[in-house]
Amino acid sequence: MRKTIFLAGAFVLLSPVIYSQQTQKPVLHGKNWMAITGKPLAATAGSMVFQQGGNAVDAACAMLAATCTMWDVLSWGGETQALIYNPKTGKVIGINALGLAPTGATPAFFQSKGLEFPPEYGPLAAVTPGTPGGICYMLAEYGTMTLEKVLAPAMELAAGYPIDAQTANSMERNKARIKEWPYSAKVFLPHAGEQREAPRPGEIFVQKDLLLTLQKMVAAEKEALQKGKSRKEAIYAAYNRFYKGDIAEEFVRGSKEQGGLITMNDLANWKVIEETPLQTNYKGIEVFKLREWTQGPALLQALNILERFDLKKMGYNSTEYIHTVYQAMNLAFADRDFYYGDPYFTPEEPIKGLLSKAYAQQRAAEIWKEKNNPNAGPGDPYPFEGKKNPYLELLKKRGYLLDTSATRKPGNFVPAHDARGQEAYNVPDNEYMDRLWRGTTSVEAADKEGWVVSITPSGGWLPACIAGNTGVGMSQRLQSFVLDSALNPFNVVAPGKRPRVTLTPTLALKNGKPFLSFAVQGGDTQDQNLLQFFLNVVEFGMNVQQAAEAANINSNQLWLSLGGTKTADRQPKPGHLLLHQRTPENVREALRKMGYTLSFDDRTSGPINAIFFDWQHGSFWGGSSNHGEDYGIGW
Repeated sequence: MRKTIFLAGAFVLLSPVIYSQQTQKPVLHGKNWMAITGKPLAATAGSMVFQQGGNAVDAACAMLAATCTMWDVLSWGGETQALIYNPKTGKVIGINALGLAPTGATPAFFQSKGLEFPPEYGPLAAVTPGTPGGICYMLAEYGTMTLEKVLAPAMELAAGYPIDAQTANSMERNKARIKEWPYSAKVFLPHAGEQREAPRPGEIFVQKDLLLTLQKMVAAEKEALQKGKSRKEAIYAAYNRFYKGDIAEEFVRGSKEQGGLITMNDLANWKVIEETPLQTNYKGIEVFKLREWTQGPALLQALNILERFDLKKMGYNSTEYIHTVYQAMNLAFADRDFYYGDPYFTPEEPIKGLLSKAYAQQRAAEIWKEKNNPNAGPGDPYPFEGKKNPYLELLKKRGYLLDTSATRKPGNFVPAHDARGQEAYNVPDNEYMDRLWRGTTSVEAADKEGWVVSITPSGGWLPACIAGNTGVGMSQRLQSFVLDSALNPFNVVAPGKRPRVTLTPTLALKNGKPFLSFAVQGGDTQDQNLLQFFLNVVEFGMNVQQAAEAANINSNQLWLSLGGTKTADRQPKPGHLLLHQRTPENVREALRKMGYTLSFDDRTSGPINAIFFDWQHGSFWGGSSNHGEDYGIGW
């Protein structure tokens, strides 16, 4: 018996044996390597390194360097979050190359400026740069090539490349803000005074200052090699020139000139952290995410909740399936919004309890089956690690009584009005959705030796404030902190602390071998889309391209991690649900009756990039989203 299901804007037939769905882009195949990222030229950079004999780490670093140079919604001054599978040890490694809040970045400092969150843009939005250090660390520890070879494509791009329309038009669209920062205007507005001041699509876009910065790093490496240093030591010489040498001096000078806080000590004291990632087991598949300084554990929490439901029986994107996934995500994100933060700072996050299967069972029992729970709030994970919750009174004051009964009356965890009595949800929809979806890029690489890399980098997106004559755009990630501990006692800004970010690569192993590597851009929707991508493959038998293009849902019932500086800008929108525009009318009507407010789009999956490991045939399957400019190359 065949079954008709709705998928990615089309009705298709699903047989019990073979899943068939036409996609807008073909699945990628390769047996030697796979390189996927957010820009075609950047994917080409990865392929160039592979063809020169590099491994997946080398190629991933080349693609990351290229995307930063192309301003693919990030810059060299941003942050890098990565997972690496090491075939020599059979272990997954976490790379924390997120910058720190600078000296002077305190709640009192920002509150004195009338802000309720740190700013969205400009030098005061910046944490210390992480990506240069992240590239150097991954390359030195797990790559095979010199920095010079890996940066060669990025340096060629910096010397001049034909800029794409998306980036060029973003520069033009944001030129009023760009003009606030002289070093940014010098780079992004080469036609100052003309009607169009930004580059035109296809124009050769030259970045002399950035090229000089990269050349300085390579020169430091060459000098070290000439002195007899090892490949690794030479790469760290380049690292030190960026964070402690003349590059650092110019970065700090340019930042301070424009009102920034970053000091030489801030740069010198920052270090890349290699860490053991978190994981859960979903039906025999080990899923790995970075620690609670990212939103990644929310996907693990959601999987723990959802494994208690028969999702396959519900049917892909049925009313029951949409409702169940939405409710599970809301519970996981409510915990994210209150309990996640920098694990290297106190207080200690209750992550063991949050990832407990017993805790997930309790949270699953809280789901209302017949309607949306508009006031789903954080649970109490502390008993599941043998502790007492020190924040019970704070949670009670916020109106969440921690009653686990699925029939309890709604609390008042999500306020309906702000402190002035005004409507809490007064942000225009297009502005709100921009903050919800705010982009970055992703990098996926794998090779026949078994190395696998999944990266979600970000920071320094347009309109970026460039630090002096470095050509390096400063991060804007400070805005992901809170200033009020009542919102999240674990994520209050402090000098030397990392903000809780949305950036969240994923690796999954099955039978001890790589199964899936996947990541996506899109702010607070990242783990929503990655969760559904994973379920599309595991529960509904889609291949990676089908799963990357498939229609997902997005929940707005969470606190925004990016955006405005007022509380009202970021508050959740209970029951707000994004669906694909071809969702059947009977599903729409049923969801409305359950208390949902619906919106629609023709692309709802986000720009997902992924690699599936076909051990039966000894090959890779690559999926590259049809959502934007994402592109993959395999061989």
